[in-house]
Amino acid sequence: MTPAKDVAAGDVLAYILIQTEVGKAAQVAKEVAKIKGVTSAEDVTGPYDVIVRATARTVDDLGKLVVARIQGVEGITRTLTCPVVHL
Repeated sequence: MTPAKDVAAGDVLAYILIQTEVGKAAQVAKEVAKIKGVTSAEDVTGPYDVIVRATARTVDDLGKLVVARIQGVEGITRTLTCPVVHL
């Protein structure tokens, strides 16, 4: 798979899987979508309630985005960050 067109060379792309409180998925997706670095946030069905696509300049910046910004959104109970790798 080739890098996404909206990701700058050298940036880190990740998918963040989010579990929310019951009935909060749509609101969480809407709030998370407003965060700088988030390129999309969709509410989904299955074991996770929201899937977020995000970019950051470094892995450390990605961690700060998740811990300081995304996990601070009300209604989120758990996140799982999945950085994209190019093999």
